[in-house]
Amino acid sequence: MKIELVVPKEVSLITDTLEKAGFSAYVVGGSVRDLIMNREPKDWDITTSATPEEIMALFPKTVYENRFGTVMVIDEEGIDPILKNIEVTPYRLESDYSDNRHPNEVIFAKNIEDDLARRDFTINALAYNPTSNELIDLYGGISDIKDKVVRTVGEADKRFTEDALRLMRAIRLATELGFTCNQETLASITKNAELLKNISAERVREEFNKIIMSPNPMRGIETIKDSGLLPYVLPELIPAIGNEQGRSHIYDVWEHLLRALQHAADKNYPLHLRLSALFHDIGKPATRRFDSQAKIWTFYGHEVVGARIVAKVMANLKYPKKISDDVERLVRYHMFFMDTEQLTLSAVRRVVAKVGPENIWDLMKLRMSDRIGMGRPKEDPYRLRKYESMIDEALRSPTSVTMLKIDGADLIKELGLKPGPKFSHILHALLEEALDKPEINTKEYLLKRAEELNKLDEKTLKKLGDKGKEKKGEVEEKELREIRKKHKV
Repeated sequence: MKIELVVPKEVSLITDTLEKAGFSAYVVGGSVRDLIMNREPKDWDITTSATPEEIMALFPKTVYENRFGTVMVIDEEGIDPILKNIEVTPYRLESDYSDNRHPNEVIFAKNIEDDLARRDFTINALAYNPTSNELIDLYGGISDIKDKVVRTVGEADKRFTEDALRLMRAIRLATELGFTCNQETLASITKNAELLKNISAERVREEFNKIIMSPNPMRGIETIKDSGLLPYVLPELIPAIGNEQGRSHIYDVWEHLLRALQHAADKNYPLHLRLSALFHDIGKPATRRFDSQAKIWTFYGHEVVGARIVAKVMANLKYPKKISDDVERLVRYHMFFMDTEQLTLSAVRRVVAKVGPENIWDLMKLRMSDRIGMGRPKEDPYRLRKYESMIDEALRSPTSVTMLKIDGADLIKELGLKPGPKFSHILHALLEEALDKPEINTKEYLLKRAEELNKLDEKTLKKLGDKGKEKKGEVEEKELREIRKKHKV
């Protein structure tokens, strides 16, 4: 069929070059699917009748370091990172997959039809020629895009036993695109779920991350559960299914976690926050106890147990240390912002010290996801402002003599003073002046002024020092008033 799709000139230049040299060439796979769906392609793949050696002979800068025949054509002057490196692969036939991961042998094919027959899903088995505007659709990919269906090319069992990662990829594509897997595909995923054990944790993690970062991760995780893949992806979440909670919750732990995750996605939070939302109550099933006197379920210490479980999850999926530490930390302290009426500024300072100033606002975002995941309305405006005000107060640098460019050691070394009350009087007198005129806060000026203050009698110096302390209190109180005014508390 003929259709006009907008292909970047960098891509069409490669297909044109191949065709002028006597070879056939097509843009293929997910990039064609995305063009048809009016989505921005994340990468560009070209398939051709040329061999790797023939491809490399046509382009000045290429890289060929794999056994699958793929040649990377490099545009050194390109600006768009997606278009700087474009993969060009000969038409291929693939032999058996004895390890459920890689073909035992790669055989170059003679035509595009053979190449499309080996592809995973119909919506990816599309080839487009930018010169002739010819679109090749041998397996009903266009129809499946229209019907929003993920369907395998040919027999589903065969496709999944060839490469078991396709089990996750099918769900990931359906989640990202807002599609559903057709009945045969979903049944085959369930039948072959155990094959996922043959896939490296890193490859599983990357597909899982794409599901988490999709617009509707709740649906994706539900499909992982319903398809039977959960024991091979996140077995630690299985106890959450059907695990009832206390009176304040209308959902079981499983649905609560998924709803918290979905809120994080709706707010476009980054990966570590979405993972924290999904895992924040993962410790509840292990700590669930029934209080017969109060007639409620309790989950004391679930945040501590949950952090340990999260450490195991992140290690099993081979997450980098930075994101593992971030998620574990947020899960460990997610219960902190539960009661503002009993929350003190010193307690907020302690949690800031534990999670780090750079993570404290993430903790607030996790609390919001937790609350929305409970089926409750948004945080009470006053309560939310109270949280934010207390965090700002805790993060504020205190007004003190440590702001000065000199300290007691300088007074000893430069002026020969001995430690004593005089130290405090001089430094607080200097602080009052520096608060009024920040430009004088230099070591040179302060030492000269300290020498002058040192010559004053003790009574006068003490009076100046006391004025400095009063000034410090006034400045601190003013800053706190401004913070509270900002948050309207």
